[in-house]
Amino acid sequence: MSLFPEQQPASLDGATRSIELVIRARPRDLGGFAVRRVLPSGERRLVGPFIFWDHMGPASFAPEQGIDVRPHPHIGLATVTYLFDGEMVHKDTLGSDQAIQPGAVNWMTAGRGIAHSERSSPEARRQGVHLHGIQSWLALPLDHEETEPSFLHHPATAIPETSRAGVRLRVLAGAAYGLVSPARVFSPTFYVEAVLPAGAQISLPEEYEERAAYVVSGAIACDGQEFGEGDMLVVRPNVSPVVQARPPSRLMLLGGARIDGARHIWWNFVSSSKARIEQAKRDWTAGRFGKIPGDEVEFIPLPD
Repeated sequence: MSLFPEQQPASLDGATRSIELVIRARPRDLGGFAVRRVLPSGERRLVGPFIFWDHMGPASFAPEQGIDVRPHPHIGLATVTYLFDGEMVHKDTLGSDQAIQPGAVNWMTAGRGIAHSERSSPEARRQGVHLHGIQSWLALPLDHEETEPSFLHHPATAIPETSRAGVRLRVLAGAAYGLVSPARVFSPTFYVEAVLPAGAQISLPEEYEERAAYVVSGAIACDGQEFGEGDMLVVRPNVSPVVQARPPSRLMLLGGARIDGARHIWWNFVSSSKARIEQAKRDWTAGRFGKIPGDEVEFIPLPD
């Protein structure tokens, strides 16, 4: 069973001498909350270790409403939550209880198994919830698929940043542009937020095998073509593309080394082994992932 059997192959429109593939985000309804999903797609499963990519919002909720992602499990991956606006509270079976706020990097390593929830806080609900951000998953290399689960929070002030020709660059994970993020990675990886004023240019890091740029807002030009919000440009190997902002734009630059072998993905589980995913299904149904302190009642059942 594929994760998104209804997906159609991603469009090859926009391919150029520098761009191998353009993946256009598709809307998905997560129980009343709309996201734009990019990875996995019919034409591209991963970019480096990145195997899942959701653009959340921007969204606003009426007072007393908000985000309620009930407890659910993961194996074989790391989740990275990065917000531009708003707040969510992360809780997990390790006992973590962390407010996720704009500019911070929140890295949860599932490894052999973890369950977590993400909800709006009571304070945010009273004021009116706003949310805008990126939720991504990174597949773990073979020798770390069954590593011990962990959750690490890096506040916005801990994330290294620099400016190049007016472009603000924040290295969220891995290494790029001479900076190294404090967020732990398990294979060569880069994940960068780039904020460009109108007319500004930036080149993608050259040292990685697989690379992409995602347009969060604004519009960019590359190789004589223009791309807009919700487009992910997957770059060809061994080229050094330059992207230029038309209006002021925000991009996410991502990629790394090709993952070491095929990965299977079913619901929230990623693994090199189909049998391991079947075991994870049984473990979740039997309650073997454990309980989340402070969020012990509700849960998302295994899909049919």
